Amino acid sequence: MRDLPDLAPLIDHALLDPHQGQEAVLRCCDEARHFGFAGVCLASRWLPVARERLGPSGGRGPRLISVVGFPFGAIPAAVKQAEAEWAAAAGAEELDVVPDFGALADGDSAGFCNDLAPIVELGLPVKVILEVGRLKPAALELAVEASIDVGAAMLKTGSGFGAAATVQQVQQLRDLARGRAAVKASGGITSLNQAFDLVEAGASRLGTSRGVALMQALRQGDQEHP
Repeated sequence: MRDLPDLAPLIDHALLDPHQGQEAVLRCCDEARHFGFAGVCLASRWLPVARERLGPSGGRGPRLISVVGFPFGAIPAAVKQAEAEWAAAAGAEELDVVPDFGALADGDSAGFCNDLAPIVELGLPVKVILEVGRLKPAALELAVEASIDVGAAMLKTGSGFGAAATVQQVQQLRDLARGRAAVKASGGITSLNQAFDLVEAGASRLGTSRGVALMQALRQGDQEHP
């Protein structure tokens, strides 16, 4: 039998489909409160609506998380910083930021850091979204070190729009971080066994739009025990 963790407090309940509207955002907030999820992860456009639904920041409920520069990060640093500042003013409590992958491709660690540092300096916990499945080992190592150098709290396996997060990706980030930053697994988390495997590999957060289905499966006792 597996020693299963309490899953709900590890889930960032994500709604990042650009074709969803206010009704879906409100439902996402209500679901996060009902199940006791760690946070609600949304596009910045929806923060005022979600903040009103969740109540004042700093409470005991789910934390309001905004993505920044999502999903590609290929915007000027000043624009990305402006979005982060707007998100903070709108009540975001954490920021999931897509870095400058172009600078990374050029080996420009200074440019990569300069893109992230002003956002970290806002004082909110920052998770840096690293597309681990697409980065070569040297680029991934550079991205991890630069992200930690500027003060990122967490490293995220991906945006969720690519391939599913894997145990190997979580282990890579955990090993490179060496305890200096936490790890969030995100993308294609569809089963309880997969979720538990990612947690056992070192993920302290799980970003998924399927949190409700996972909790329902857990309550119904549908998980298989290897």
